[in-house]
Amino acid sequence: MVLIAAALLGSGVMSFRQMGVQGSQIRAMVGQSAMVEFQITTDPVQSAPHVFGTTLAPRSFSFLATALKVSNSGISYKMRVPIRVIASDKNVLSMLPGQRIRVVGVVKIAKESRVAVLLLTRGKIVKVTDASRWARSLGGIRTNLRDLSKHDDAGALIPGMVLGDTSLQSVEFKAAMRRSGLTHLVAVSGANFAIISLFVLWCMQWVFKSIRIRLIFTALALLCFIALVRPSPSVLRAAAMASVVLAARGTGRRADALPALGFAIGAVVIGDPWQAREPGFALSVLATAGLLLLAPRIGSWLKGYLPKILAEAISPPLAAVVMCAPILIALTGYLGLMTVIANLLVAPVVAPITIIGFIAALISPIAPSITSILLWVIHFPSAWIANVAQWSAKFPVLQLGSGLAGFVIGAVVLCILAIAMIISKRSRRILVLGLVIVSISFFWLSQWPGGEWDIANCDVGQGDSLVINLGGHRGLVIDAGPDAQLEDRCLHQLGISTISLLVLTHFHADHVEGLVGLLHDRKVEGVWITSNPAPILESRRVHTLLEGIPITEVTRGYSATIGGERRALSLNVLWPNSEVTSTAELPGDGSAINNSSVALTITASDFTLFSGGDIEPEVQAQLLPVDKVDIYKVSHHGSSYQDAIFMRELSPALSLISVGLGNTYGHPSARTIAALVRLGSKVFRTDTDGAIAVEARDHVFAVRTSGGRWWKKVRLS
Repeated sequence: MVLIAAALLGSGVMSFRQMGVQGSQIRAMVGQSAMVEFQITTDPVQSAPHVFGTTLAPRSFSFLATALKVSNSGISYKMRVPIRVIASDKNVLSMLPGQRIRVVGVVKIAKESRVAVLLLTRGKIVKVTDASRWARSLGGIRTNLRDLSKHDDAGALIPGMVLGDTSLQSVEFKAAMRRSGLTHLVAVSGANFAIISLFVLWCMQWVFKSIRIRLIFTALALLCFIALVRPSPSVLRAAAMASVVLAARGTGRRADALPALGFAIGAVVIGDPWQAREPGFALSVLATAGLLLLAPRIGSWLKGYLPKILAEAISPPLAAVVMCAPILIALTGYLGLMTVIANLLVAPVVAPITIIGFIAALISPIAPSITSILLWVIHFPSAWIANVAQWSAKFPVLQLGSGLAGFVIGAVVLCILAIAMIISKRSRRILVLGLVIVSISFFWLSQWPGGEWDIANCDVGQGDSLVINLGGHRGLVIDAGPDAQLEDRCLHQLGISTISLLVLTHFHADHVEGLVGLLHDRKVEGVWITSNPAPILESRRVHTLLEGIPITEVTRGYSATIGGERRALSLNVLWPNSEVTSTAELPGDGSAINNSSVALTITASDFTLFSGGDIEPEVQAQLLPVDKVDIYKVSHHGSSYQDAIFMRELSPALSLISVGLGNTYGHPSARTIAALVRLGSKVFRTDTDGAIAVEARDHVFAVRTSGGRWWKKVRLS
């Protein structure tokens, strides 16, 4: 009866909510332009930079809002439905939750099920009402803490850990936090609420003797903290989970904790049914369950080896990481050996940073000098976390695949750990030791590129980046891809610290926007570029980033030899021509720019390779005749724009296609792949195989990929 009642209640609540969202009048305006008046729900945040097609997408700001009025064709409708807003006006950053604004925008279908539509704003945003005094006060606290924090990685970490404000963090630092498994520290979670709540509860013991009165005041403090960090869905679910921990600690009866956790889960899902589909909700529940069930046991075990205060500090994050492992693997697709170690290293300083940072935030409007002192004090432990994140992010991770497969593998790991906790102490030690040895061996053997490599095609999404190993941590790189994080990660995995030559085939964003990641902690000794500076915005950005590095415009006939510890390479440029050449415009993003790509052959003692950027059939035909090569870096991401005779003359043994999974261009073309297969070429593509590493020995090749069957090398000649 309980299960039937729960199913009826859940489905009923979800149905009513879904009807309200899908049946709203604004939903009927999808694809149209409309004047929308709405109330801001969450703080506007700047979207991460990304490449859209061959260009860098314009800067935008995203936030949730409640649509109140929509006007189209002279007719107005009143409503109250949630929407997602993407705005290009920078002034939106000064807006606060609770304010009403009006703007003209295009209504689109949203991927988020919790919102009715996605609104892409056009033009200037008009302020209808000012924020309330309460909202301005809370906004002032957040702004003061952000302004008084140092603008380095350690300083940017403090507003994130205290209030969930990650606006100061760089893209590279966010990537390091995510790869090291420390992202949960900068997301307002149940842990934040638990730390603040337990701190307030501890302080109340000096004021009130009654546990009930202490819990009441702690609950009031919890409500104020919710208002400060914004009552978004993720914050409310975190507060619900923290309330469970607070109730268990306050009453001292752990047996009541699991029923309380069940009640909190039910309350959150009834209040917001879409939480049931949120991975963050599952992580919050599992982390809370870990704090209630595993943390006391882990703490008791650690006290036999560590001081009591250190054991109590380490056990909660360790319990949370263990419980959340299956979901984390399912989401990221990889398992980091250093994740647990990184969490253990930072665990002792998390609570001090959160508590002192919270006090600093509260007094920042009235005592900024004291706030600065407090921030200076916690800057040192914050720098420790930042250094741990940067250090642990450099270690390899095991690619397991996301989704169900990753979840199953994570669940198996969790079951093994549970068995180790149950069996006898002697057998437990043997099992844990064996598991550690197997895990380390597994990580070492499975890491990409897997030891010896000569040519590597990085998995940078819908873009290009090829690396040739020169030995001594030096390499030749052709293009930098569209994503700085992916480019930096790939070069780090390959161990490249010095780039003897960087070839940028042309200035489309999917070939050059990853340049920031390529330059991160690396030295570039020389650069080759095309003679066509279009698109101007991207080429100017490239020249700015490469200031002080020798840059050469290369044209047909240009050649050079590059030496290294591993081998010498002979480079011969086949394109572009020194004179301006007009080409026909094919459908897509800029054939003229594509056909000005630097095309070159690379000859080494063990292999020959052709790379042509995005050149299309007209230019490919002008390059005929061409010599046969061992490896063909397939032009234009394997599109259908290929010259059959050109491919036949290249007749490669191995073809590499750099392409993004699920791209809107339909790359690579089935026709192109079929043509290469008919020529006897073995085709590897980054969208299905991941990053590709090739070992070349006297024109015999072994290929290892980071995705799929990463444990097996494919040999061909």
